Amino acid sequence: MTNLIAAVRSVLTYISVALYVLIAGPIALAIGVGLKNKTALYVPGHIGVGLALGLSGIRYRVRGREHIPHRAAVFCSNHESNVDPPVLFQALHKRLHVLFKAELKKLPVLGAVMVAGGFVPVERDRKEASMASIDRAAESIRAGNSFLIFPEGTRSRTAEMLPFKKGGFIMAIKAQAPIVPVAVSGGRAAMQKGSWLVRPVMVDVRIGAPVETAGMSVDDRDELIEIVRARIEELRKS
Repeated sequence: MTNLIAAVRSVLTYISVALYVLIAGPIALAIGVGLKNKTALYVPGHIGVGLALGLSGIRYRVRGREHIPHRAAVFCSNHESNVDPPVLFQALHKRLHVLFKAELKKLPVLGAVMVAGGFVPVERDRKEASMASIDRAAESIRAGNSFLIFPEGTRSRTAEMLPFKKGGFIMAIKAQAPIVPVAVSGGRAAMQKGSWLVRPVMVDVRIGAPVETAGMSVDDRDELIEIVRARIEELRKS
């Protein structure tokens, strides 16, 4: 019975969000791009994400908001489930930009909205194109925009974090922006990798003290990765 209820809620969520994107997306794009006003993109974006989380029964609680800097930063999180990005989009910042897989640009309407909103697509299989994306994102951070990265690159199937990729850390160093470690837990119980079913859960978000990159060079990226990874591990155990 529980699975049946979750399945019905999941289907309702997918249909409702798809309709919302198809209706609100083009309007937001027309206003946001036409007037060069990101608010016209982010406000409907947060409404849509809130709709998805509410219908599917995903709730979240946040600890450590006091660690969020009052300037552009790179939020660096572990990755358990597909519910992590929408939860963190709502929980961390009103205008959070994201480094995302270039394949997602193919999503109808949503792909165009993400690009128009300042999200930066990354072609992970093409090093030169990937580094160009990193440079664009670093420039965006210097202009005052905060970013979210999932350095594992994909969702981990176990409780152990996967190895961290270097791109997001290079981006932070180039922008000389602080990296804010974030630990998210509970998402795996909501949506397991390979499953379309979304179960209602409470997701925990823990935010740690920023790690400064001021004075670092790209050569320091491996050391930075070790520091941030250790901080996230500590948050996951707290």
